[in-house]
Amino acid sequence: MAWADLGAALLRRLPPERAHDLAIAALKHGLGRQSVGDDPESLKVRAFGRDLANPIGLAAGFDKDAEAVAGLFELGFGFAEVGTVTPKPQPGNPKPRIFRLSADQAIVNRLGFNSAGLDVADANLGRYRRTGGRGVVGVNLGMNKTSDNPLADYEAGLRRLSRYADYVTINVSSPNTPGLRALQGKDKLAELLRHLQAVRKELMADAPPALLLKIAPDLSDQDRADIAEIALDLKLDGLIVSNTTTARPDSLKSASKAETGGLSGRPLFQPSTELLAEMTRRTEGRLLMVGVGGVASGADAYAKIRAGANLVQLYTALIYDGPEAVGRIKRELADLLAGDGFATVADARGRDLSGG
Repeated sequence: MAWADLGAALLRRLPPERAHDLAIAALKHGLGRQSVGDDPESLKVRAFGRDLANPIGLAAGFDKDAEAVAGLFELGFGFAEVGTVTPKPQPGNPKPRIFRLSADQAIVNRLGFNSAGLDVADANLGRYRRTGGRGVVGVNLGMNKTSDNPLADYEAGLRRLSRYADYVTINVSSPNTPGLRALQGKDKLAELLRHLQAVRKELMADAPPALLLKIAPDLSDQDRADIAEIALDLKLDGLIVSNTTTARPDSLKSASKAETGGLSGRPLFQPSTELLAEMTRRTEGRLLMVGVGGVASGADAYAKIRAGANLVQLYTALIYDGPEAVGRIKRELADLLAGDGFATVADARGRDLSGG
């Protein structure tokens, strides 16, 4: 029996964080390789100045320190986002801090940006690139919990890791670092992104990495309008919609639903997809949009694309369905595109916004 079948089932019997650590170790040692052929032509997409074999990526939070990048691409992802990386090492919040809501196909986490820091991420990404790694990689950046200068923290990450990244994500939307989400406010966000745009141009004038912003699903209408305005005014490359939610739907059944932290998985699918569609409209379809939240099937990925996503990310599905979920989602997505007469992912993008 393949690791995809046996290993994932065994990992689900372990405490969540222990299972996660073992999954990373397995991927580092090449135990996640999938026996899959080339992706269908219909799944090819263009993003970040690169050609991707498919639009399905790994969301940030899984490989926080860029330990297993090569192994992630062996699962069949079209791109992978590592991090969140903070400038200095920090342990994050006390354990336990990850909780399975199995009856809801969901997870609650309050990790709190546990990170080995820039030095470790830099070494790991450098090793991946030096040994021939050519996958499309994003780096998710955060601030240290004790920092009193967020601009300096994000600038440090951008300066250090941009040489290895196809895109850099500014994460100001995790609910698990006190004060972080306040950076989504209009004035603070504009100041931060304007500063980072200037740094990016200074670093790599010819081919800078794309700069993306990851936003929360728990935003006010004014916050959403402000973010769209700032993103367009500052010519941001794209948005990632969305991070985990602090909301707790009444439909949740699992005992751990009361745990503090960000909720991800199936309950996040509808609100994150609605926000994706809204932000695509607000930005007039001019930005690259990455849809994330509750993706566990080809139909989920297709819904994100039809709501405006150029690319789609997943994470929680790996916990419940194992690594073979990646190949299954791609097959299902290709079938749905073909069934509706779309030759490419780009042809289907935003169709639900226009009634097509």
